[in-house]
Amino acid sequence: MKPAEMVLEAYKLGQRHFGENYVQELVVKSAEVPSDVRWHFIGHLQSNKCRQVLGVKNLYVVETVDSKKLANNLNRICGEMKRSLMVYVQVNTSGETQKFGVPPENCVGLVKHIVTECKNLDFGGLMTIGDYSPTPKPDCFERLLNCSKAVETDLKIDMKTKALSMGMSADFELAIEMGSTSVRVGSALFGARPPKKE
Repeated sequence: MKPAEMVLEAYKLGQRHFGENYVQELVVKSAEVPSDVRWHFIGHLQSNKCRQVLGVKNLYVVETVDSKKLANNLNRICGEMKRSLMVYVQVNTSGETQKFGVPPENCVGLVKHIVTECKNLDFGGLMTIGDYSPTPKPDCFERLLNCSKAVETDLKIDMKTKALSMGMSADFELAIEMGSTSVRVGSALFGARPPKKE
């Protein structure tokens, strides 16, 4: 866990957007930092944790929506809580089975479902996690760019107004060159996360 003190140090330097992988840590940290911090939930979200995440008042976006079931659950709870929520669709561009995300060929369908069936959700963009290779490779980012073009063409959504969240500490420079608007660089800024205790 990155202590809230680390978030506060970056906050003092002007940073306002922060990401968190774990629901419980998001809940704890969000209560300990200023209310104008914009939290991005970037971990896998289980349906039974949706209400907890949505209880975070300054939650800015859930970047990891990868199924209609999850979208429907978030939409329903948002309705009950009388709030809206920005979401990104997570795409599994590497094809690795241990990674979450909708397959690229199902991306347009999930975006369409969110836009047409989930009135409390605001489609904000696409997100992917590239493959974990020692040398940054463009393949995964190219696949996300292709998904973005398909969404724009098929659904007539101006993707220039939407986020492309791709790139992490090891490959963010390549991701930015290829059009990323949001990178996840916690390890580069704060150091590696200690292993979770069993």
